[in-house]
Amino acid sequence: MTTRTVVIFSGGLDSTTLLYDLKSAGHEVAALAVNYGQRHGCELLSAKAICQSINVELITLELKGLAQIFGHNSLSNANVTVPTGTYEPDSMQQTTVPNRNMILLSLATGWAISHDYQAVAFGAHSGEYTPYPDCRPEFAAVMDDAAQLCDWQAVRILAPFVNWSKADIVRRGSELNVPFEETWSCYVGGEKHCGRCGTCLDRKLAFETSGIKDPTVYESE
Repeated sequence: MTTRTVVIFSGGLDSTTLLYDLKSAGHEVAALAVNYGQRHGCELLSAKAICQSINVELITLELKGLAQIFGHNSLSNANVTVPTGTYEPDSMQQTTVPNRNMILLSLATGWAISHDYQAVAFGAHSGEYTPYPDCRPEFAAVMDDAAQLCDWQAVRILAPFVNWSKADIVRRGSELNVPFEETWSCYVGGEKHCGRCGTCLDRKLAFETSGIKDPTVYESE
């Protein structure tokens, strides 16, 4: 039986590769994007374009009001500067939206239950730096447990990249012909990737490590 799966989708490199990977594996996929007031809201344009190009249903929830409860972080508070440089513990805390993945997983699980999907997937991955708390294998495991207990219908939480590096994801994306140039990673949210924030530098390193050409246009090399 085909597994029907809701993918938490930002239009970024990781979630786009995840979407392509699940489709390749035979899943019937739909995508959920959320506008939670992120300063890099341009990622939602990438999400829309990518889903249209491969004929995947996309629902975008307008929940900008969530930014009011997310406090002092640089992704949802325009008064906080996005840190530059490679990921470090302090800069990762500045770019952590509190409990974001649990909130997104909860929303996607509600959709899955209501429309007879069997699974929800998100693109958490590992790497050389300390991963975000809500991207760790332990987090994915407990969310999987919770999703099987929260309603009459059990839903599985899938995180197939949770032990992969970003370079591993780039390699898989290349195998699947993922349109990397259409994906968006930068936290600053300008017209081009800034090339200086942690996620831009992480993206650059992933392409360099994988030996695959990076098609991204950066403001700063």
